This record gives sequence, structure tokens and C-alpha cells, in this order.
Amino acid sequence: MKRISRLLLLAATLLLSVACAKKNPVLTVDGGQVQGVETRTKGVIVYKGIPYAAPPVGEFRWREPRPVLPWKGVKVADKFGAPAVQAKHMPGGYTPEFFFDGDPEFSEDCLYLNIWTPAAGKTGKKLPVTLWVHGGGYTAGWGHEPEMDGEEWAKHGGILVTFNYRLGIFGFFTHPLLSAESDHGVSGNYGMLDQIAALKWVKRNIAQFGGDPDNVTVMGQSAGAMSVQTLVTSPLSRDLVNKAIIQSGGGISDRPVLGGTTLEQIQENGKKLMDWAGYDTLDGMRAATTQDVFTLLNRYYEATGDRTLRISTSPVIDGWAYPETFSSAALGGRISDVPYMIGCTLNDMGALARGIDTFCLEREKQGGTSYAYQFARPLPTDGRGGVLVGAFHSSELWYMFKTLGYCWRPFTDADYALAEDMITCWTNFAKYGDPNGKGPEVWTPFTAEKPEFMIFKIDDDAEAVASGMGRLN
Repeated sequence: MKRISRLLLLAATLLLSVACAKKNPVLTVDGGQVQGVETRTKGVIVYKGIPYAAPPVGEFRWREPRPVLPWKGVKVADKFGAPAVQAKHMPGGYTPEFFFDGDPEFSEDCLYLNIWTPAAGKTGKKLPVTLWVHGGGYTAGWGHEPEMDGEEWAKHGGILVTFNYRLGIFGFFTHPLLSAESDHGVSGNYGMLDQIAALKWVKRNIAQFGGDPDNVTVMGQSAGAMSVQTLVTSPLSRDLVNKAIIQSGGGISDRPVLGGTTLEQIQENGKKLMDWAGYDTLDGMRAATTQDVFTLLNRYYEATGDRTLRISTSPVIDGWAYPETFSSAALGGRISDVPYMIGCTLNDMGALARGIDTFCLEREKQGGTSYAYQFARPLPTDGRGGVLVGAFHSSELWYMFKTLGYCWRPFTDADYALAEDMITCWTNFAKYGDPNGKGPEVWTPFTAEKPEFMIFKIDDDAEAVASGMGRLN
């Protein structure tokens, strides 16, 4: 009798193990096997901190990203990877909005990505995939901030991939010695090459997570949106993009906010800085501590009083990875020929709202389709001071990811309805290249005949969503 009971217990344990394996299967990706963790939503699995390239540390500082280092056994992806080295967040500004839980530990070892999927292990599912590039002026931010959690995205039938990439002096530094050792004769743009490496990783591996490698949308906001512009411009990545979403990154402009400097203009500044610090060899530059490199420019300013020296902390035109500006390439028809969604917020930062209409009209001339939007909902507040107000730069993130529940703001039912409207449009675009999906055409493309934006807002009494097509003031 005892033997029968033991056998029954063993059988039950095996059945439970099989059931768990089906819900949360072990997948094989670049480097080895990986298993995610279940979220609060039944069927949605999150994979945190999967390496997509080797750590860019030591001798690999300021080099192109290298293949993932293999690991043994099953990596349980239950912890987010360290964000890139950056300044700690200070009180005020975006700190109470997105960084209220404090900063994680920063590291040069930062090339990790995260995946939220409702179809883990279902290789035939072919769900639409979205690769999110975080903002932060190319000097701050990471891929697992609370506003960009992907659980709701997965609930809406899509797969969301977020990731970290090298920032600031570690991500974009230029120097003649670095250019001389490069097979391509260039330096800088390491953070951009990280982004391309993440995109290529997705193309190679996302089928394991139920995704369609031939239906990948690149999407970003602020510097992330400008990163999307470089990805659709670069000959290394533009053919890998199937759709693109550009949020508060501007459109066609003769005054790019970031990314308009040439390598020749800036790399001698890098040499001047390193020579001042006594690093006149590559070995010396790479042997310097993380903190020494990170603080180098500020120490130069303090010691010399010369605050005119500028080094590259954003993409540079290098003739290889980034051969021309996005605006130049868009005007010449040399960007990814895919559907675009592009927009801004009502109270956005100056140049980041310029040229969206010009971009859409140029795409129309070239036979392309673009959908333009403006987010015009002033975010509700509880009256506390020192916080951002209005429909400020980045405010739409809580809505298009539908992550309002992570925020302290007193959102109303209408805010949640607006968020549902927006995440539906965004995930429809990722699936079909059309924010209307298979429904009626409420959001029309921006054209010369109908030059209108979809304006996302709530009516004055904050009770009803009142989004609709219109022209900007």
C-alpha cells in the first residue's frame, strides 16, 4: 500500500513538473538555456537580464559588442541586469516621476535585455515583436524603469523587448587611437552598435519566445526615438526593421538635437581629454577605473577652468555605422521603407516637436505611410510640489505601456480608458502597421490632403476620453 502511495505521489509530481514546464518552458538562446518567471497575468512570462552580448569591460571597453559568453545549465532570468554607468538621480525633475524607488547599481557590464511574452516556447505563434529603446539623453536611463513594464503589452497580444546599452563616455567616446585600431577606421557609436546587436539578437532568438522575427517594430522615446532614427538610417540595421515608432524625437530638421556631429569634428577633443589625464595609450585608457573615466570630463573642467571642451556622448556621423543624419537620409529616401508612427506631447521640448509634419509629407511623396499623434492629457497630480506638470516630455509613457498602476498620481477611470485606447493603438501598429488594427479607420495617416494628428486627451471634466483627429495649435 505504501509503495502504491509513493508511486502515486511520484506520478503527481511528474505531472505537475510537466504542467509547469509547459507554462514556463526552458528555451535555448544565444549562449545557453534560459527560463523566465511568471507574472501576475496568467500565461505571461517575463525574462529578466538575458545577456545579448559579452560584457564590454576591460580590454573590450570602447569596442564593438562581441558575441554572448556561453553559460552552463539553465539561467533563471529572474533579475534585471545592471544599467549602464550614469549619474545618480537627484531630487526633482524626473526622479519623483520614474525613479522614485532609487537607483540600481550601475555597471559597465550592462548589455542585458528583458522580454515579456504570452507565448513562451510556442515557435509557431509568430506574435508581433517590439524592441523598446529607452530615453535619457544618451547619458541616463535603463530598460526596466517602472513606466515601461511589459506585462500589459503582452496581455494585448504582443511581445515587448527592452534592453540596456552603453551610455555617455562609455557609449559614444571618440579618439584617434580608437579609430586607428578599428577595422572600419572609426570610433564612437558603441551604444548605437549595442542597439543594433540587440536588434540582431531579437531576429535570431525571438521565435523561441513565440515571436515573429520578420515582424519587429523598433520603438523609442526622446533619445530612444533619436536612436530609432539612427537604426532606420544605418546600413547595418535599416533592413532589419519592419516598423518604427518615434516618440518625442523630432522629425526632419536642419537642426538635429543630437547626432549631427562628425567624427572628424570631435575625436581630437577625446585625445585632448585623455592626454590631460595622462592616458596616451589604449592600454592606459582601458586600465583606468570606471569611476576615473566617468568623472574625467568634470575633473578636467574643475582643474583647467576650460568648460568649452566637448566630447561625444551621442551618435556621431562616422561614414560607416551612421553615414549621414536621419533628416538627410529621410529626404533622400535612404531610411527603412516601413510604416511609421511619429509624435510628441503637448508640452514637449522645443526641437523634439519640430519637423514631424515635414517627415510625414516626405514619406507620402515616397509612397510611404506615417501616422502622427500628439499626447495632450495634462497628468493629474495630488498637489505635491517639485513634480512635473502638464503633458510634459515623457508623460505619455504611463499610458502607451498602460502602467498607470505603478505611478503615485491620482489617475481617474478616464485615464485608464485613455491608456487602454493608446496601448491598443500602439500594439495594433506593431502587429499590422496600422494603429486601427482590423477595426474602422479612426486614426488616418498624415497626408497633404489630410494633414492631421491623432490627439490623445481627456475632456475638461476628466471623465470621458475625447481623443480624435485634429490639427495642432
